[in-house]
Amino acid sequence: MRLELRVCQHCLEGDHGAAEQKTDLLEDMVACAEVIQEHKEVLDLGEVHIRRVRDDEQGKPAALPVVAATIQNDQVVLNDTQLVAEGQDGNMLLYANPDDILTVLAGNVDEISKVVPGDVTVDLSAIGAKIVSEADLGANVNKQQ
Repeated sequence: MRLELRVCQHCLEGDHGAAEQKTDLLEDMVACAEVIQEHKEVLDLGEVHIRRVRDDEQGKPAALPVVAATIQNDQVVLNDTQLVAEGQDGNMLLYANPDDILTVLAGNVDEISKVVPGDVTVDLSAIGAKIVSEADLGANVNKQQ
């Protein structure tokens, strides 16, 4: 199995006039993905990629050849934030909704925390903690106030 998280580099850095909540949410996603990348063998993942996408390469995959798009103002726009998961059977799952992306990643961190000894947590932002708690995963994450 393989995972690839793609996030907008500019939004992650607070550019593009991104709201602070969006930047916090992207940082939460990357933090979760980094924990998953570090412990990928626990989840039987072959590869975990974290791709920071720039304006000149919107949506461009690092490893998994799937790109999400939406229609805005009658034009096709590539999603610069997405999570792609490839199963052992070759089927691909694509998550383009940020809430869904964080929920999936936090769920994987929770699974890792059940197997790995010691503290395997991610300190989520207030918005990230709210999303995960509403998903009711029981994920092992620290919720900032």
